[in-house]
Amino acid sequence: MIQLKHLETILSLVKHGSVIKAAEALFTTQSALSHQIKQFEEQLNLKLFIRKSSPIQLTQAGKLLLKTANDILPRLHITQNNLKAIEQGHQGRLWIGVECHTCFEWLLPMLRAYQQQWPNIDLDLVNSLASINKKSELTALKNLKQQKLDLVITSDPIDDNDLVFKELFSYELVLVVSKIHKLAEKPWIKPQDLTTETLIHYPVDKNKLDIYKHFLIPANCQPKGERLSELTVMMLQLVEGQKGVCVLPKWLIESLPDFESLTTIRIGQKGLWSTLYATIHKQNEQQTYLNNFIQMIQESTSP
Repeated sequence: MIQLKHLETILSLVKHGSVIKAAEALFTTQSALSHQIKQFEEQLNLKLFIRKSSPIQLTQAGKLLLKTANDILPRLHITQNNLKAIEQGHQGRLWIGVECHTCFEWLLPMLRAYQQQWPNIDLDLVNSLASINKKSELTALKNLKQQKLDLVITSDPIDDNDLVFKELFSYELVLVVSKIHKLAEKPWIKPQDLTTETLIHYPVDKNKLDIYKHFLIPANCQPKGERLSELTVMMLQLVEGQKGVCVLPKWLIESLPDFESLTTIRIGQKGLWSTLYATIHKQNEQQTYLNNFIQMIQESTSP
């Protein structure tokens, strides 16, 4: 059976040219190394090098073993270094699932800064919002639980012992209408105000939209109609053209000067608020690079 020590021995013999120098490099005695080589040759029933040659000359069997050592040992050393880097939190995988359309506005610039700090992290971003017609697909949190993802940004925490939810930030959602809309002068709206409106929203299940979950459904109200759009800019253009109203984060509207002519209205007397969470698997709770990413979001001034 060829062992790692056999490969290290043949490599050291060739590198140093003698048993004495090879033994010193391997931190063993000449007699111990000679005994190891003799045992290995008896096991193979082959000679590995020509005795009393200086420098050492390998036999055909020795040359084959040397080739194997040159192929395998560098890869093993790389693997050992990578494993050590993973253990110390300097290398790993960060595949992020996002259950929030507007998150991309602030997340993408942050990813670039993070990648510069952690160049050895395999980073990828996945839009995990399943469309209305794809309810059979696994949710981002289920993929995280199965460790197909490493972190999920969501506003829908669940009770699961395998998952850890860390609060990122809270923000206010507002109703966006054209400046000549009949609701534009209201300081805040009631659920009943939307029963005569076409609500423009992202193509996701209503149960994932705060305007439905926390405002309309509890009041047993529905908008007059719905219109779906994947793009925030398109939603705002439709509102601008008086094709309906939409609900977006207040910080997002304030960051888009092209749409400063639109009017924003508080949803409910106290406002409609949402909180985003970074979710990781409990097994990865101590991973340095994951916690650093979460900390970057928490400390960011945007949104």
